[in-house]
This record gives sequence, C-alpha cells and structure tokens, in this order.
Amino acid sequence: MDFTFTDEQNMLLETTRRTLGKDYDFATRQQIRDGYSSTVWQGFADLGLLALQVPEADDGLGGSAVDTLLVMTAMGEALVLEPYLASAVMATTLIAQLGDAQQRAALLPALQDGSLIAVPAHDEAGSRFDWRQIATRATPTADGFVLEGEKCLVAHAGSAHLLLVSALLPDDRIAVFGIPRTTHGVRLVSYLTVDGVPASEVFLDQVAVTADALFDHAESALADMRDRALAAVCAEAVGIFDKLLAATVQYARDRQQFGVAIGKFQALQHRMADMVLHCEQARSMSFLAAVRCTDSDLAQRRAALAAAKVVIGQACRFVGQQAVQLHGGMGVTDELIVSHYFKRLMAIELQFGSTDQHLEAFAAQLKAA
Repeated sequence: MDFTFTDEQNMLLETTRRTLGKDYDFATRQQIRDGYSSTVWQGFADLGLLALQVPEADDGLGGSAVDTLLVMTAMGEALVLEPYLASAVMATTLIAQLGDAQQRAALLPALQDGSLIAVPAHDEAGSRFDWRQIATRATPTADGFVLEGEKCLVAHAGSAHLLLVSALLPDDRIAVFGIPRTTHGVRLVSYLTVDGVPASEVFLDQVAVTADALFDHAESALADMRDRALAAVCAEAVGIFDKLLAATVQYARDRQQFGVAIGKFQALQHRMADMVLHCEQARSMSFLAAVRCTDSDLAQRRAALAAAKVVIGQACRFVGQQAVQLHGGMGVTDELIVSHYFKRLMAIELQFGSTDQHLEAFAAQLKAA
C-alpha cells in the first residue's frame, strides 16, 4: 500500500500540529477543567477543522477518512479534550447522512462555524458494546414524539447544545432525535471519566419533541458513524504513541543511575524497541482502518476495523504501561503529561468495544468468510 499523503493532506497535518503546538500546550490543557474552551473551539472552526466532515454540497470541505486520520493524530499528540470526535466527527457525520435538506441547512453551517455543538447520545447501560441494544422509546403524539429512557457515558453532553438521541419507534425501527440539551424532561448527571473527558448520564423523562426533530431510518447511519469514529480513535492513539515513545526515550537519555544514563542499560533498550514495534504496527493498522471504514463491503470493513482495534488496543496497554514504568514514580503524577497520555490510552482501549470483543468479532468474520 502507498502511505504517501498528498501535499494538501501534509499541509492539513502540519497546520493542525503547528496550531495545537502554539495554542494548546500541556499547561493550557490543565486549565480546561470542563473539557471545553470556547476560544479553542473557535480556533478549530477558523482552521476549517469543524467543516471537514460537512459535504461539499452543504458548503463544507467534504474531507475523507484519511483527512480525519491526520487531524485526529494531531489531536492525540496534543491530548485535546474538546469534543472534536463527538461533535465534528460523529454528530456531523450523522446529520450529514440522515438529515433532509431543511435539517442539513439548519444544522451543518452552525456545526462548522463552531456556534453549535452536537453530540450523539446512543449507548445504554447493559448494552455491552452492542450498539443495536436500545431500550429508549419514542412514542408518536399529535405534535411529534415523546421520548422515555436513559443514555450512559454521553461524552461532552454538558457542553453540547444538541443531543442526538437514538430511540426505538413503535415498529422497533431505530431513529435519532435532535433534542436541545435544555429541553424540559432532559436531566444530566455529569462526571469526569478516567482520562479527564466530561461525560454524563442522560435521563429522558417524557421529553416532548416536534416531528422536525426526527432523523428516521437511522440504523445504517449509526453503524457508519461508529465505524468512522473507531477509525478516528485509532488515529488518535497513534498520535499518543508517538509522543509517549519520544518522551520515554528522552527520559532514558537524561535519567542517570549508577553514573550512567538508564538508556544505556540493554534491558531497557529492549523494552523501548518493543514499544517502537507496537507503535509502527498500530500506525499501519490505523491507516487500514481509515481506508476501510467507509468500504461498501461491510464484511471486509468490519473485519479490518476489528483487526485494527485489536492491534491498537494491545498497543495501548503495552506502550502505556512501558512508558509509565520506565518513568518510574514520576510516570503516575498529574504534573507529568505521561500519566495523562496513559489514562487516555486506557479509555481508547475500551472505546467502541474492548480488545477482547473485537478479537471475537474478527474471529467470527473469519469463520463466516
């Protein structure tokens, strides 16, 4: 495979890296306590990053999955907290696929100029990574629908203006409803996840919405959204791996023990060499995930994404643990970015399905082939 990026793609990557390097250092990140800075978000909009998933027909950039890979790699390197994945990738993709002309015209311009943040509210307790397991119900009324149910681990719900809530219609068809966060009957219980990302349990108690909030026939679009998001977090992990590896190698050169740098010890050199192998394997699989996440052959797509998540999930654990151990006690302190990279890798390993779950999915695809 040819992994060479185009000149435009290289420019996108370098521009994103340069901007984040200038405006989003570790000290700045530490000051963002609720996972969202309006200044940073507007900066993403000014760069055009929020328009990447908006189709050209809707006056967006119409970026590819490889473009998303490049941006998410840079986001991983900077350990960005903002809801780029949830809003600019997942929600924007969902609206672009499901929305009619009126809905797209109302929502997509606001998403790409940064004035609107939308996040999907889909997962439910007990679903065990099965995105088809939905208990939330939408009951038709004379004016629209009434929703009843609960959603768990909704990232950035507290900062969102619009929740894209999945629910079952009376005929068990999956639909999505665009519900403003401040709608009567919507209640959030918010908290920080282990990696510092704000999330919420969303409770829907007789939430009334009008008919124009409905995005119907959503099952295929939800599957596509999750596949794109899975490829995106694989790219984010690769960005983190590169930074962790560089930080660990530099620490091994600087840290003195018995009068010499610990990087001179052969046993530690072997561990860092193994980190390099995991990083490069993960990089290759992230490219595969980006190329295959929009494949029309669903069996081939799911097999490739499952394989990528397995390799990257294993790398999350190995690279993260080695980096922390080689840094010693410093590796788990909040003052050092290494511990924050490690926590984000812990979350990525489980996001959109654990390593074991994707290994089982890959094995099932092989049997079915």
